[in-house]
Amino acid sequence: MARASLSPQIMARIVDHARQHDMKAGQHLPAQVLADSFKVSRQPIVGALKKLQQMGIVQASPNRGYFLACHAADIPAIDAEAAGDDGLYDRIAADKLAGNLPDRLSENELIRLYGVTRGRLLRVLRQIADEGWIERLPGNGWEFREILTSPKAYADAYQFRAATEMQALLLPSFRIDDAAFAAARRHQQALLQSYGSESREKVFGTNIEFHEMLMTCANNDFFLDAVRRVNRVRRLMEYSITHDRTRMPQQCREHLQILDLIEERDMQAAATFLYRHIREAGNIKTSLLG
Repeated sequence: MARASLSPQIMARIVDHARQHDMKAGQHLPAQVLADSFKVSRQPIVGALKKLQQMGIVQASPNRGYFLACHAADIPAIDAEAAGDDGLYDRIAADKLAGNLPDRLSENELIRLYGVTRGRLLRVLRQIADEGWIERLPGNGWEFREILTSPKAYADAYQFRAATEMQALLLPSFRIDDAAFAAARRHQQALLQSYGSESREKVFGTNIEFHEMLMTCANNDFFLDAVRRVNRVRRLMEYSITHDRTRMPQQCREHLQILDLIEERDMQAAATFLYRHIREAGNIKTSLLG
């Protein structure tokens, strides 16, 4: 099983370090210097810096390291308990993907496995249940639902999505929802403006909302249900992939172009573009699985 993470405590110490030194946006946070100062290895420092990056507090620069994204005085208080929840989530996800967890477990078994309180465990299990890859059983049992666990299944899911979503745009029942389209456009533009600072969860969630919004406009519950199911079973594997933020601006611009084509009523062009968009994303992400 994955061991307990030091990330919540290290994250708080890094923020305290930045505040004590009145660090400004753009200042370097050298991992080895922090490790030496905190008397820990470099690995937990890097893990904590990655978490802070997901929160928009730190920025990563290839081959240069990590830098403050804002003035230390402006950094919001770190919720150590919530950060601990994130660490427990990651440990459960890693163990499930590695095949270390059976399909059914009791709360008491999970408490013993991860050495956490029942309150923290339940908060994380409820989050996982909301995402659709675990469900509560009568009593205090939990059962993991079907997920994708192999690169081939992941690639097949993207191929299915591409074909299904393309056809949905060509249905006679497809109708533009003006309010939903306007909201989707705002969300994509917001992601473009916050490039590099949004968490994987935020980017993934916004992407799902965009594609499921299009399926809703198709006014066919079978198409929407099929895409929702694929999104549920692929969520966990998405978290295991190294997040390539360099493609996010292109992804957002492609989403905006899809909206443009649909609003121009060029549905064939929109469907073809959407198909290529999904297949390319699938090919890139599948290659990261090895």
